[in-house]
Amino acid sequence: MATIVVADRAGACFGVERALSLVDGVLSAGGTPVHTMGPLIHNPQVVASLEERGADAVDDGAIRGLPAGDRLVLRSHGVVPEVADEAAAAGLEVVDATCPYVKKVHRAAQRLAAEGYEVVVVGQAGHPEVEGILGHAPGAHVVGSAADARALPDARRVGVVVQTTTEKGLLDEVVSELLARFGEVRVHNTICEATRERQEAAARLADSVDAMVVIGGKNSANTTRLAEICAGRVPTCHVESASELDPAFLAGADTVGVTAGASTPATQIHEVVEALEAMVGEGR
Repeated sequence: MATIVVADRAGACFGVERALSLVDGVLSAGGTPVHTMGPLIHNPQVVASLEERGADAVDDGAIRGLPAGDRLVLRSHGVVPEVADEAAAAGLEVVDATCPYVKKVHRAAQRLAAEGYEVVVVGQAGHPEVEGILGHAPGAHVVGSAADARALPDARRVGVVVQTTTEKGLLDEVVSELLARFGEVRVHNTICEATRERQEAAARLADSVDAMVVIGGKNSANTTRLAEICAGRVPTCHVESASELDPAFLAGADTVGVTAGASTPATQIHEVVEALEAMVGEGR
């Protein structure tokens, strides 16, 4: 019979819980229709649940078509300033669910740009959080690897901010390249503490079990990174829900570790753990 062990740091972070609480309050209040600016968080099951309750996800091109007075919730990943301005101009009631730690990145990027630094954003190009950061520092460069850092154009001073879910190792590699190239490099380490804690806890657990199950959206950058960290140590299965679990994955495993991304509510973790325990019980 396998033992199921859950990481001591796993699941929804403060920013996600705050965003879900804000939307829950808006939906519970009733009244005018509610929309979210893109998916509120990168968790398809949660987004589907919100839509069932009346909060549909819209893109920025749809803002002008929404009736004045409707409520628009800004996603936890943040948006470019123009989106909030356009929503207000359209007469929408704006509810800002941007994670406070993401807002910290926005402010740092704005300050660096205002002070004349060439701004570098360490993160995943095209990710909604990164796109939002770029909106606060127009002309900034996105760097996702040491090779990207080597390809940057020449500059006298470089200022660095980081996507909150980036792994510290990547930041270190990029900064090392920047220091070798540029005369002045100013770094704002804006990696979220919750991200670091979950990555370190996942790595510790993966080193002590026979297999890992990582729970969270396949479109979630931080959850995908957890799966990569675990897969580098032990056989790993990344699932969004209990229905994706394969009993064959547990074969031969005496201990199975479980972790979850920062966009994964506790209810989803409990469902998967219960399913794993049932599978273990059936296999006795």
